[in-house]
Amino acid sequence: MEEQKPIGIGLMGMGVIGGQVAQVLTERAVQLADRIGRPIELRKIKIIESDFLRRQVQDMDQSLFTTSDEEFFNMPEIDIVIELIGGEHPAYEYIKRLLGSGKHVVTANKEVIAKHGAELRELARHHNVGLRYEASVGGGIPLIASFEHDLIANCIKGIYAIINGTTNYILSTMAKEGTEFSVALSQAQKLGYAEANPCNDIEGIDAAYKIAILATLAFRSHVHPDQVFCEGISRLSWKDFQYANEMGFVIKLLAIAKQEQNQIEVRVHPAFIPEDSFLANVDGVYNAVLVDGDLTGQVTFTGKGAGAQATSSAVAADVVAIARGIVNGQNVLVHLDDENKPIKPMTSVVTRFFMRMLIADQSGVLAQVAFTLGSRNISISSAIQKETMPDQMAEIVIMTHPASEESIQAAYADLTKLSVVKEVHNIIRVEA
Repeated sequence: MEEQKPIGIGLMGMGVIGGQVAQVLTERAVQLADRIGRPIELRKIKIIESDFLRRQVQDMDQSLFTTSDEEFFNMPEIDIVIELIGGEHPAYEYIKRLLGSGKHVVTANKEVIAKHGAELRELARHHNVGLRYEASVGGGIPLIASFEHDLIANCIKGIYAIINGTTNYILSTMAKEGTEFSVALSQAQKLGYAEANPCNDIEGIDAAYKIAILATLAFRSHVHPDQVFCEGISRLSWKDFQYANEMGFVIKLLAIAKQEQNQIEVRVHPAFIPEDSFLANVDGVYNAVLVDGDLTGQVTFTGKGAGAQATSSAVAADVVAIARGIVNGQNVLVHLDDENKPIKPMTSVVTRFFMRMLIADQSGVLAQVAFTLGSRNISISSAIQKETMPDQMAEIVIMTHPASEESIQAAYADLTKLSVVKEVHNIIRVEA
């Protein structure tokens, strides 16, 4: 019967995640068909030549595979395409072509969605097809669907998130083992938690893509990753963790998005957070997102933010959602407002700051430092000399009262010019 005609699935990419998704779609085909109301069938997999060396590819029906773009894109038997090749190009061009030709698309590509989501959603709407990307943020944690549906009645006030497992593992290791950044990074690479080139993770770029997507959904206004202030973790030292612990804080790479008076604030950077807070206790490769809604209050999501199995769960869920729409004759594309709300300049952000610096161990130096900060309207909450160094130098740590980013950066420039200040080791924002 026509209603039992299988829904055709195409897959692009047979890496670790692509291989897991192929396995889920084939091994759970009966289970998924029961939940959809019609069978699904994996009909073609687009790969590159080197993928033929993969054991999983060798063990599958070879007629499933093609390296030809034209063969893959021109198959009328494919209804839904899963894009898992990663990176911005050619994934962006592929997704655009697929949507333009009337194919539904499921992707885990955070970079493409963060940079081109508005254009691609409009293209999908124009061609009345689905575009779903649950796996682009948080792996198997159901975040995208929650923002699109479950939290839709809320005015979201803020999002506070740990959404990069690599950096969270590194920071957890530095805190627990007292190691320096380079040692913790090397350990993460050996365990497979960090890439050989970890730049996107450790510099906060990956988290910036993800918070841009979440902010876009939460505030109903497109946020481009270029608008996200981004600072990584490579400048952190074990001493920062030591002093944080003494003061009742932990250090996390936080992705923060807020909306106040129709203006969006969005940033990624290391932050001191109270040791008794929910996010402070999220360790290792786990992700966590705290959402503050006006109706729900604070709700939290946590789980493994990456990995083949967790990601395949999100991808399969998106396939089922689109397939159900096909069966019921309904498009599942969620409408987003076309507003472009202003982004708050980082210079206007106000928070407290932790400062660690090396100064001359002599009388009157703290007074000079305090005067320099005060001249920029920065009030000191506490200042403690932590350690006396050789050559009559001393390390001090300062905690400020709330101050603007603009003021603290100007004060940093002033401090580096003082002859009694040898080095400002670090300045870390405090989110209490």
